[in-house]
Amino acid sequence: MLGHTRCISACTKARARYAASAMNQPVQTSHHEHRYLVKFLIMSVLSFFIGTVHGLLQVIPAVRSWLDSIGSPYGGPGHMIDPLAHAHINLVGGVTILGMAVTYYMLPKVTGKPIHSHRLAEHSFWWTTVGVLSFYTALLIFGIIEGNLWLSDPALVPSVHRFYGPVISVSASILAIGFWIYLANVLLTLKDIYRNADSPS
Repeated sequence: MLGHTRCISACTKARARYAASAMNQPVQTSHHEHRYLVKFLIMSVLSFFIGTVHGLLQVIPAVRSWLDSIGSPYGGPGHMIDPLAHAHINLVGGVTILGMAVTYYMLPKVTGKPIHSHRLAEHSFWWTTVGVLSFYTALLIFGIIEGNLWLSDPALVPSVHRFYGPVISVSASILAIGFWIYLANVLLTLKDIYRNADSPS
């Protein structure tokens, strides 16, 4: 009877040690869990490609001369195309979305805990992607239209530019929502980590 009791006690302690050890083990993730990050990488590569083509086009002498004649890069409609559109597709579409993917991949690796919400990660991607593409497209369209009017009939520029503010505001708001969702997801992940660390074993 005494031996049986000791055996039960030993088994209980072993289970407790195993449970405590398991709680401190890093999260094991499979490659399938990271497949949702592929679209981040594709969007980043696509943005860098668009930015590279954009940059090549705007150094063609005829294009450069036209951009300079409409105020690029310091003012006038030209600054919407160069540097605003060019910078945003590279820095936001290329660098920022790549940074999101790196964060979502590395944070669980470094902390051993999962991302707070894959659903929020998906939302951060789509809001940011739609935001930066619409922002870039709007800058190009308004820059080209207003630039041509600037040279042919400057008096018509204000009639077009009055739509610029609302369109850019909507695009920028969509982009900001993507950033905020990303930030919230990262902060909630860190909160989960420290909350689990502070909880009694």
